[in-house]
Amino acid sequence: MISPPPTATYRLQLQPSFTLADAAAAVPYLAGLGISHLHLSPLLEATPGSTHGYDTVDHTRISEQLGGEHALRALAATAREHRLRLIADIVPNHMAVPVPERLNHPLWEVLRDGPESRYAHWFDIDWAAHGGRILLPVLGDRLGAVLDQLKVDQDTLRYYDHVFPLRPGTAHLPLRQLLARQHYRLAWWRLADTELNYRRFFTINDLIALRVEDHEVFRATHGVLLRLHAEGVLDGFRVDHPDGLADPRGYLRCLAESSGGAYTVVEKILTGLERLPEDWPCAGTTGYDALRHIDGVLTDGAGVRRLTELYGRYTDTRGTAAEAARLGRAEMTVPHGELAAELNRLVRLAERICTEEPELADHAPLQIRTALCDLFTHYTVYRPYPFPAERTIVTPESTKQFVELLTQGHLGSSPAKEEFRTRFAQTASAVAAKGVEDTAFYRWYPLLSLNEVGGDPAHPGLDPADFHHWCEDIQRNWPLTMTALSTHDTKRSADARARLTVLAELPEQWVAECTAWSELAGGLADRNAEWLLWQTLVAAWPIEPDRLVGILLKSVREAKLRTGWTSPDAAYETAVTDYAHRVLASPELVDRIARFVAFLEPFAQSNSLSAALLHLTLPGVPDLYQGSEKPLYTLVDPDNRAPVDFAAPEVGLTDFARRKLHLTRTALGLARPLGPYQPLPADPHLIAYQRGPDLTIIATRLPFALAQRGEQATLDLPGHWRDLLTDRQFTGTVETVALLTRESP
Repeated sequence: MISPPPTATYRLQLQPSFTLADAAAAVPYLAGLGISHLHLSPLLEATPGSTHGYDTVDHTRISEQLGGEHALRALAATAREHRLRLIADIVPNHMAVPVPERLNHPLWEVLRDGPESRYAHWFDIDWAAHGGRILLPVLGDRLGAVLDQLKVDQDTLRYYDHVFPLRPGTAHLPLRQLLARQHYRLAWWRLADTELNYRRFFTINDLIALRVEDHEVFRATHGVLLRLHAEGVLDGFRVDHPDGLADPRGYLRCLAESSGGAYTVVEKILTGLERLPEDWPCAGTTGYDALRHIDGVLTDGAGVRRLTELYGRYTDTRGTAAEAARLGRAEMTVPHGELAAELNRLVRLAERICTEEPELADHAPLQIRTALCDLFTHYTVYRPYPFPAERTIVTPESTKQFVELLTQGHLGSSPAKEEFRTRFAQTASAVAAKGVEDTAFYRWYPLLSLNEVGGDPAHPGLDPADFHHWCEDIQRNWPLTMTALSTHDTKRSADARARLTVLAELPEQWVAECTAWSELAGGLADRNAEWLLWQTLVAAWPIEPDRLVGILLKSVREAKLRTGWTSPDAAYETAVTDYAHRVLASPELVDRIARFVAFLEPFAQSNSLSAALLHLTLPGVPDLYQGSEKPLYTLVDPDNRAPVDFAAPEVGLTDFARRKLHLTRTALGLARPLGPYQPLPADPHLIAYQRGPDLTIIATRLPFALAQRGEQATLDLPGHWRDLLTDRQFTGTVETVALLTRESP
C-alpha cells in the first residue's frame, strides 16, 4: 500500500555525531514544525567516520555507525507516533573505494579475481585498458620510488593503511613478479586524471561507479531499502545524481516497479530552460530549480549587471559568466585535464566504431578528441538522454560531424555506438558539474549568491511574471516536486544568500565599502580573492577565523588559478590566510564590517522571510534543510553539514529568529494540500498570489530600493483578511509581508 505523498519534508544529515537515535530524539520538535516526512541522508553502511553517507561500502545493512536497522525501526516508530514518515536518500551511482579496501567486499573480490569475479559486472571498468587490470592510483610517488613501502602480508599486499587482496597462488612470488600478476595495477596518484580505467563520481577517485542498469546489480544494491519500504519503515526515496546513470529513465521505471510507485524525487539539475523529462516516473526534482527561481525573483538583475562592471574594475577580472563556464568546461577535457581519462575512453570507443564500418573509417584519434572537447565545452545542459538510434543517409564529411551524429544516434545502432552515447551523456554531466559549478563558479563571482548548484549567473534576476509562469507550470505538471532553499550541497545557505542579494541593490556603495576595507587591511595582491573574502564575511558574519580560512582555501583551490588541491602554492595560500587573519584581528576593520552588516540586516531579513514564505507556499513539497527554520548562515561543505542542536531552548532566540521560526510553523500549519495557484497583479516590489480563494501570499522583493522609494508597497484585495503572521486584520489594502486568510465580514 502506497502511503500519502509528503506535504513538507525536513532533511537530516546523519553521521556518527548525529545518529538515528539523535534523530528520534528530535522528532517531537520536528513534528511541531508541521512537516509530514523526515528526509534522511544515505542510510547504508558507509566509510568509517563518513559525515555524509554517500561513500557506501555495504548495501546489505543499515549503517552500524548510525545505529543499525534496529535504530532505524525505532526512529520510524517514534515518527509514526507523531504522524511523521520517512524518506531515504538512495545512492545508485557509485560505491566507495575505501581504506582499507576490504571494507567494500564486492570490490575486494574483483581486485582478487579480476574479470572472472562474480562481482565484475557490478563496476564500470574498462578491462581492455592497462592489460586487463584496474588502475588504482593510490601511491604517493611513482611505483619505483615506493617499492620498499609495499609489504606482502599472507594473502594481502599492504601500502600504509591500504590493504589489497592477492591473486590466489601469487603470494610466494618476488615482489616485481607479484605486482605484474595482480588484477590491479598500483600507480602514482597523479596518473588518475589521464589513465584511470574505471568510471568514478565526477573526479573523485575513491568513488567507483556502479552498473545499476544491470538488474542483478539493482536488486543487490537496492534490496535492503526496498524491503524496508515494503515493511512500512520507509515511505519514499530521494535519488542522488541520476545524471551519472547509464539510463536514468530506465532506472526510475525499475525503482517505481520495485517499490510499487513510492514517492520519489531525483537530484536532477535543470539549467536554463531545460525541463524534467515528462516520461520519468517520479514526482519531480529535489528542488534546485525552485531555489533558482525564488532567489532570482528576489534579485535585482539590473543591479547585478552594474555590480559586474564594478567587480571587473575592482578585481581586473575580464570576461563574462558564460565565458568562464566555457573555459572551465574546456579545461576538464584537455589532454591533462581532470576528466581526460573519461575522454580517453570515449576516444577508444570511437576508434573501435571506426574500424567496424568502412564508411566511418579514417577519423584520427586526435581529431576525435578535439571534436569531443569542443562539444563538451559548448554544451548547454548537464547531459542528453539518448533516444532510440536511427540510421541516416548522411555520411559524415568531417570528424566533428561524425562525433555529433554519433552522440545523437544518427549513425545507427551497435553495442559500441550505444555505449558511446551512454558514456558521452555520463561524461557530459561530469564536465558540467566540475567545469562550471566546481571551477567557473569559484573564479567569476560578482555576486556570490548567484553561483549556486543549478544557478545561472549569466542571467541574473527574474521578472515576477516569469516567476509566476514557472509556478503555474509546476502546479500543472509536477505538483509534488520538492522545492528547496538550502541543502547539504548549497555553497551558501538561504540566509547567507539573502544578505548577499542586498548588495545587488547598492553596487556603488558596496564597492566603496570594499575599497575602504582593503585600505584598512593593507590590500591583497589577488584582488579577486579579496572580493571573495569581503562577500564571504558579509554572508556569514560573524565568523570564526578557522572557519573563514577553511572556506577561502577550499574556494581558491577549486578555482585552480593560483593554487589547487593537487598542486598547492604554499606561498600564495599563506598570503591569503594571513590576510584573512589580519582582517579579523583589526578592531577598527571588524567594527566597520559589523556596522555594514548591521546596515544590511533589515533588508537581508526581509529577503530571508520573503524567500521562506515563497518556499513554503508555492506549488510543490517544501524540503527544509536542518536548522533552516531559524537563521542559518552556513557555507560550502563541510561547513553546512554540522549537526544541529535541536534541544537548544527557544527562550534566547533573537527577534529575527523568532519571526522566521513563527513564519515556518505558521506556513507549514496551513491545511494541505493548498489550493490552486493564482498570480495577483502587484507593485513591482511585491510577489503576490493566492492558493485557493481564501489564502493570499504577499512577499517583498528588492527591499532596499523600496525603502529608498519612501512609500510602502501595498496590494488591494476585496473583502476582509487576517494576517496569520501578525494576527492583524485588513480590509481593502494590505501591507507586506503577509500570509492572509479570508475572514467573514
